[in-house]
Amino acid sequence: MNTDYFAELYIAGLFADRGWNIYFPHRDKGFDFIISKTINGKEIIRPIQVKGKYPSKIKKDHAVYGYVGSLSKLHTNMIMVIPFFNALRNDGTDLIAFMPYETIKQSGKGNYKCQPAQYKNGKTKPRRDFEKYFNENGLDLMERESMK
Repeated sequence: MNTDYFAELYIAGLFADRGWNIYFPHRDKGFDFIISKTINGKEIIRPIQVKGKYPSKIKKDHAVYGYVGSLSKLHTNMIMVIPFFNALRNDGTDLIAFMPYETIKQSGKGNYKCQPAQYKNGKTKPRRDFEKYFNENGLDLMERESMK
């Protein structure tokens, strides 16, 4: 599977299915795309950063699992979307985390981490404190002004 843009377009399709408007930047200088939707008469706008996880079949277990690395832009309304692809299959994701800005932590100079899952025996599972941000529940939370 060629994964360069697959995760971004896969996630954009999920947002489109839920009625969000999707705006792709002329140049990608931080956010993969911006989404907007009018909910209860209020316009919600969220910058989106997609960080797909593609484990190999030999990946070792991890108590915390997600994105660790640099981010060129941050915004208080941003959502980091982490689709966790299955190492044993080649047909999509098992879990998708929709993580608000508050869950992204600085981890050294210029690096950040957002690790809402664990990886055990070839499978990704949400960590207990982050379960509400996964799959349909996470999409539902995005439609609130605050994701808390």
